Amino acid sequence: MPLEDVSDRSNKVYDTMKSAGITSEEKMRDAEAITKMSKLPKNFVLTALQELQAKGYAKRRAREKAAGYWLIK
Repeated sequence: MPLEDVSDRSNKVYDTMKSAGITSEEKMRDAEAITKMSKLPKNFVLTALQELQAKGYAKRRAREKAAGYWLIK
């Protein structure tokens, strides 16, 4: 069921993360891995991740090399 308050791209990224099981901090992935899974251009994925964070669907954790993302809803 698509999220109603986010863009189509964000829905695709959300669905990709959900089906990959990226639903806890232990399973977080960086934007590069999410880009490969979703088969969308990286700038689309980064924009979608920012939107999902702003709407409270995803969390971001800064790490040494690349930030990790996971779903919280």
